[in-house]
Amino acid sequence: MALQTLQSSWVTFRKILSHFPEELSLAFVYGSGVYRQAGPSSDQKNAMLDFVFTVDDPVAWHSKNLKKNWSHYSFLKVLGPKIITSIQNNYGAGVYYNSLIMCNGRLIKYGVISTNVLIEDLLNWNNLYIAGRLQKPVKIISMNEDVTLRSALDRNLKSAVTAAFLMLPESFSEEDLFIEIAGLSYSGDFRMVVGEDKTKVLNIVKPNIAHFRELYGSILQENPQVVYKSQQGWLEIDKSPEGQFTQLMTLPKSLQQQINHIMDPPGKNRDVEETLFQVAHDPDCGDVVRLGLKKSVIYSSLKLHKMWKGWLRKTS
Repeated sequence: MALQTLQSSWVTFRKILSHFPEELSLAFVYGSGVYRQAGPSSDQKNAMLDFVFTVDDPVAWHSKNLKKNWSHYSFLKVLGPKIITSIQNNYGAGVYYNSLIMCNGRLIKYGVISTNVLIEDLLNWNNLYIAGRLQKPVKIISMNEDVTLRSALDRNLKSAVTAAFLMLPESFSEEDLFIEIAGLSYSGDFRMVVGEDKTKVLNIVKPNIAHFRELYGSILQENPQVVYKSQQGWLEIDKSPEGQFTQLMTLPKSLQQQINHIMDPPGKNRDVEETLFQVAHDPDCGDVVRLGLKKSVIYSSLKLHKMWKGWLRKTS
């Protein structure tokens, strides 16, 4: 039965994808319409499907999509693909969304992001928006052979593990780890303060432990700083200052800079490595990393919130 459901979903996703221009470096679908979530509003069969399309040339892609799917766009469609791409690249988190679209009998929304912008976010966590989505299980339905993109996707997962390690104790369960990872992109997210279910992270993780294990299992097995007892679902990590310094030095650039900004006193102007060395020896190292994440995420989530409010006001 599970296999039939999987095959049926795959066909549904591919049929929806056929309604859009083909020039995609990556296409994936995520959310409660794909992976079951706990909680009262967990109607997977009727949930909206959330797609992300990654494209090398957004102007060309929007131009073709406007011809195929003119009705999907807001009033901005009259301004043309160049303006749409400019808004996509310069506002929010580098993503342009069309929402509440009926396609092939399902309600969907889809975001369009430039391949280069996505790679930067995966590597450096500039916004931790789409990169954050890709730290949780998603269904990839199309991906080309772009080696740089594939490497960045892998780097993003390893960075998520490292950040979670720094905020966890010396030993913990798989579930503890996956909850920490799933919560990274919600740290300081405006929507988690106003509007969205505060138990959202737990609802994502608990029914999907097996999917998280599939996503992160090999990374944990190969990580030299962790003892991963996969049969027991238990992990032990190196919490020495030396171990933490190694982890801090591999964090994405944006998070390192946030940590430096938090810890560097006015006028001191220490370099990032010096600050991270200090943090590695600090008993509150995990709290500092968490605060750095919060500051990174809150900025991009507020930008997105303002962008959505502005668009809704203009289209209502």
